Amino acid sequence: MKKYNGSCHCGAVRFEADIDLSQGSLRCNCSFCLKIRCWAVMVKPEAFRLLAGEAEMNVYQFGAKNEHHYFCKHCGVRPYGIGNSPRYGVFYGVNVASLDGVGDEELANAPITYVDGRADNWISPPAETRYL
Repeated sequence: MKKYNGSCHCGAVRFEADIDLSQGSLRCNCSFCLKIRCWAVMVKPEAFRLLAGEAEMNVYQFGAKNEHHYFCKHCGVRPYGIGNSPRYGVFYGVNVASLDGVGDEELANAPITYVDGRADNWISPPAETRYL
């Protein structure tokens, strides 16, 4: 477990989170994740701390509206979202690309689990993952 700092592109939104990247991350093929090229790591609520920018964010929801996708209203970057899954409970989906100061090697070594959100199958990967 390591404390990471993260932010949006313009720096208006800043956070810190306790994350173990070696435990894996997620790539999903649902319509939203695919369009934003989301690469997320799931974090328990107690491991996430918003440091600045609450008033600088807007939220996007779609479908069943189970997840809140927060994005900076200035630069448009989505640093995290908040979800509530029957399997995992409440979680923060931290955008790995919004973590500051993470080395190339550390990112390259982070395992990725692919999920088939397009088919609402959160257990199995889609047949094709190369484009994710």
